[in-house]
Amino acid sequence: MARYAMGRQLAKEHPVDADVVMAVPDSAVAGGIGYAAESGLPYIEGLIKNRYIGRTFISPDQNMRARGVHLKFNPLVENLRDRRVIVVDDSIVRGTTTPRIVALLREAGALEVHLRITSPPIKHPCYLGVDMATYGELIAANFTVEEIRAKTGADSLGYLSLAGLIASVGRDRSEMCLGCFVGEYPNVPAAHQMHSAAQASPA
Repeated sequence: MARYAMGRQLAKEHPVDADVVMAVPDSAVAGGIGYAAESGLPYIEGLIKNRYIGRTFISPDQNMRARGVHLKFNPLVENLRDRRVIVVDDSIVRGTTTPRIVALLREAGALEVHLRITSPPIKHPCYLGVDMATYGELIAANFTVEEIRAKTGADSLGYLSLAGLIASVGRDRSEMCLGCFVGEYPNVPAAHQMHSAAQASPA
């Protein structure tokens, strides 16, 4: 329900004139359905996921991530051809998967591809158990939203705001870890946080 609420809030914050809404399976499906419900646009299945390919963003090297993306998704051409498509995803980490997805949708005949992300930009690493890159690898730590849009090849790009995320989850901010968005981590010594912040590249 939180992911569904994120999708609805994202549609309020970043509406766009389009024909259909789809989600990147599987984690973004609830957000995609929420975006479609709020926008009044039909929800379609645009990509079929290969269930035997794992999480590409945590593969150990770039070549393996690129190969994984190539094998991970197949577009449903009949649902995409000659349509302006809103693509909902839950995050952009390194920016490896997203440009390939945009290219797949264009190859399938999509007229426009509008990316909508149900989280704020991920600008900081996770020190609490999620192995998802260093500052140098995180695309949002090094590029603006417009630069990321250009790198993905999308027609537009919109991220959910931090306030929108917190409201969608329905908990007090003090109960949530927002470290990867704001660089402040619960139970991580302040000296370590300061050292990490010093390593961050300007967005």
